[in-house]
Amino acid sequence: MRYALYFTPEAGTELATLGDTWLGRSAATGRTIEQPDFPGLPGSELASFTGPARRYGFHGTLKAPFRLAEDASEAGLLETMRSFASETPAFEIAALKVDLLEGFLALTPDGSADELNSFANRVVEHFEPFRDELTESEIERRNPDRLSSAELKNLLRWGYPYVFDLFRFHMTLSSRLPGSDAPRVMSAATRYFAPALNGPVPVRTLALFVEPEPGAPFRIHSRMPLATGQQHRKTA
Repeated sequence: MRYALYFTPEAGTELATLGDTWLGRSAATGRTIEQPDFPGLPGSELASFTGPARRYGFHGTLKAPFRLAEDASEAGLLETMRSFASETPAFEIAALKVDLLEGFLALTPDGSADELNSFANRVVEHFEPFRDELTESEIERRNPDRLSSAELKNLLRWGYPYVFDLFRFHMTLSSRLPGSDAPRVMSAATRYFAPALNGPVPVRTLALFVEPEPGAPFRIHSRMPLATGQQHRKTA
């Protein structure tokens, strides 16, 4: 089993519903969802573009998937999450936008993301004691020869190449798109997600996702509420 610490919008929000439907699966329920048809982009074709992202669920990575260290336990991880969340104030992402990152379609911050980046940095560091070291095969799957020296150093130290200065928050919406397909898929996504991208996106919980066995779809295991208002003042 692997665990991952992600941001995912709260169930029932417009962004959560749109994201799950776009990908064709809910990580909260495990249900498959019929994907919408767009002009020039039928749902069956969208399904082929979103396959890998569908397995992970609609999320933004904070701490990438990891196996538990030998001296760690799920109960300990949950308790540390609960404590961390109670001492971490909820905040908002000012806005999100549909973006194309090296051929992958994703939602990314539109404007400053300092608070979000700081939150992600803290998650990476705070939960590192729970992460087992990568195996050689896990390192190879990251194509280390293609990584920069800084990315490789991060991979070996933190289990993920894109942390701290190299971190860029994103909520993946597709596999790598052929150049000829990218404009129409991006156009469909921009129109589709527009209703949920016209204001701030609250970050109110820290979510634990699990992969029960290699290659299995990720599911939401738990959500821990971040501190809000008076609650945060009491614990600060």
